[in-house]
Amino acid sequence: MKNSKKTKLPIGISNFKDIIEKNYYYFDKTKFIENILEDGSQVKLFTRPRRFGKTLNMSMLKYFFDVKNKNENRKLFEGLHISKSEYFDMQGNFPVISVSFRNYDEENWENGFKAIKGIVKRLYSDYKFLIEKMDEIEIEEFNSVRRGLDSVEWETSLLNLSKYLYEYYGKKVIVLIDEYDQPIINSYIKENYEKAISFFKSFYGLVLKDNEYVEMGVMTGILRVAKENIFSGLNNLEVHTILDDEFTEYFGIMENEVEKSVEDFGLEYELKDVQKWYNGYLFGNRKVYNPWSIVNFLKNGKLKPYWVNTSGNALIKLYLKKLRDSIFDDFTKLLDKKNILKIINDNMTFGNLEANFEKNIWNLFFHSGYLTLAEKYNENDVYLKIPNEEILKMFSEMFIEIYFDDYEKFLYMSDALRKGDISNFKKYLKEILLENTGIFDVSGTYKEQFYHGLMLGLVLILKNEYEITSNNFAGKGRYDLLLKPKNILEGKEGIIIELKIINGTENLSNDKIHEKLEKECEVALNQIDEKGYSYVLKNTGIEKVLKIGIAFFGKEFEVKFEK
Repeated sequence: MKNSKKTKLPIGISNFKDIIEKNYYYFDKTKFIENILEDGSQVKLFTRPRRFGKTLNMSMLKYFFDVKNKNENRKLFEGLHISKSEYFDMQGNFPVISVSFRNYDEENWENGFKAIKGIVKRLYSDYKFLIEKMDEIEIEEFNSVRRGLDSVEWETSLLNLSKYLYEYYGKKVIVLIDEYDQPIINSYIKENYEKAISFFKSFYGLVLKDNEYVEMGVMTGILRVAKENIFSGLNNLEVHTILDDEFTEYFGIMENEVEKSVEDFGLEYELKDVQKWYNGYLFGNRKVYNPWSIVNFLKNGKLKPYWVNTSGNALIKLYLKKLRDSIFDDFTKLLDKKNILKIINDNMTFGNLEANFEKNIWNLFFHSGYLTLAEKYNENDVYLKIPNEEILKMFSEMFIEIYFDDYEKFLYMSDALRKGDISNFKKYLKEILLENTGIFDVSGTYKEQFYHGLMLGLVLILKNEYEITSNNFAGKGRYDLLLKPKNILEGKEGIIIELKIINGTENLSNDKIHEKLEKECEVALNQIDEKGYSYVLKNTGIEKVLKIGIAFFGKEFEVKFEK
């Protein structure tokens, strides 16, 4: 790390030159340059979740390799790892084409194509000096791109630019394409995927496939978009996903880097607290921290969600809504901090998703950074889990939004529970059940998992104040939900919730239904006492315990409580 006593943090800054020249805190990833040169493959694709340092790394590569301003750029790397490497002689040896699509966000393909043309026009303007060595026809073609004329063959624009650069410098070109799949993901969400695929197949393929003017191509993205569509025939492509052991230390922050940075900024948090919030990722065989969250934590000194509050959750939400019914059980297990067994591989494509949503959605969540490996079961089958508190919070809110529509009512209901206000708790629970009648099985058979998920969504809102566990052993049995106050000194009540579900298709009168529900609530409260669930709270010094029994029959329910 260069000058470890820096205090400025590069929030939202992904320009390598700005970070170095303006003395921002920097996690030295310049060994990445050495490793990609040693690797030898001509075209490399690195897929990583958003905000894991892809754009900054691509900016670093640009300033290292670019022949333009080579002497000025060389100073940026003084004191960093690469400056001590035998490969430092490669600095400033190549013309570079650098394109980023990370900010692409358009409602339709017409606007999207216009945005792409704008990016290429600005790129050509950066190289307007190239016309010094062009003939009249090439100058006309070059300026047609700068003017954005309709006659331009935009699919060949990067290929042509590589030719112009090669002819000007007499050196092969390095092509850097950052967030190559953002326009494709965006087009998929906005339902103009086929048009995007058709364009980018040529746009990327022509510049990277068998291009005599290219020395090396490096691409980054979140997903490996269908190889047969985008990279057709690109047999020189080497893909590095989060399942690989290579290059893992360059995308994300390693534990030793986190330890050093927390020390540098004088933060008193124990590392285990930072781990709980921002670690949990396993890329290849390495544990990795989310860099966006770590940098924001270092700046603010507070453990709270940072990464999940940035843009980029639209695709995840789209698939959760599409599969809301079929993945309910798995979703609630994840929220309950349990692992789920799934098939994972590094060939996840949109084509796979379309063919089998339910099976491949877990690949999408995994490669996008929302789930991580808990453990391997065998070669392709793995146990997945939510990596940390930050993602758990995001999924908790999405769970409520997707299955129960009204997050605000859940907020009110959780607040009533926190205050021991059973009357309002019942009021909001009734409203939520009545407003979501469509989620009930019309056959009249109501699975306990659904109600457990409903209550889990509720109490997850309270996880900042309580340690929440479910289906764990205590005393002589398993409780359904237990909320243990994190700050015992405040004197808050511990809360134990036991659920009972009445199934059956018999025609019961309303009076009989509620009579049965009341009896089941009594059974639930007696079970809490008889099984000794409250001892798990009292053994930690919590004397006051709120015991709640809830019985459900379809949309009907009763609640009883004891203190």
